[in-house]
Amino acid sequence: MASFKPQQRHLSIQGRSFHFVSYEGKAANSRGPEPAEPPMWYLMVEGHRCPAIPCDPAVTPEDLDAALATWVAGHALGPAAGLDRMGPGDRVPTNVNRRANWWGPG
Repeated sequence: MASFKPQQRHLSIQGRSFHFVSYEGKAANSRGPEPAEPPMWYLMVEGHRCPAIPCDPAVTPEDLDAALATWVAGHALGPAAGLDRMGPGDRVPTNVNRRANWWGPG
């Protein structure tokens, strides 16, 4: 049986860099409430990992990059709070907490 080999992918999307790492799955804990986890690709952000998509070793690198880019577009990119509706003379709101998002506490 071949052992799992972690991989890394670095993508640049809309001028931002994204670092993904694959992690081996783990079996469920029969003595506790921890469920089984499949092998997954995780987005690495400031020393933390965020689950992205399942890891399938049969997927080609091009298809993997496309799947990761699709995940980024749906989960990691988006307009800043209210800034997409601003006009040219509007000021940036001062009460916007730019770090309050799924990436973790600011």
